[in-house]
Amino acid sequence: MKSKHELVRENCLKIIKDNINVQSFKTWFDPIKPVKLDGNVPTIQVPSQFFYEWLEEHYVTLLRKTIKRELGESAKLEYRILVDSSAGSKSLPKTIDVPNYREGVCEINEVSMPTVFSSPMVKNPFVIPGLKKIHVDSN
Repeated sequence: MKSKHELVRENCLKIIKDNINVQSFKTWFDPIKPVKLDGNVPTIQVPSQFFYEWLEEHYVTLLRKTIKRELGESAKLEYRILVDSSAGSKSLPKTIDVPNYREGVCEINEVSMPTVFSSPMVKNPFVIPGLKKIHVDSN
């Protein structure tokens, strides 16, 4: 009998397989292993940091939509990145857990600029100290 996180993985992979080409699926989704499901937060193991970055760069929207469809709107994905898979090592491989950073709304923090430039406190940011003014003749 399969565990809940394995069933969720299978259901998600069916959806993903219908949305990308076969070679991309084999390359980027076959190696993913389900680790755990904590409420509506699945954790998947990926083989490397590069692999994680590639998924986040190219498939984050598909992953997010698929997981939300399977587990609900508040679902979030977490990664477990395999950082040391030495074949000769008898100990367990070393991993790090990373949340999915591209979820949610990106807020832009605006910086206010002074509107009065005559104040001696505000320096022109385009003037480089120590640089002499050079006059260029347009003729």
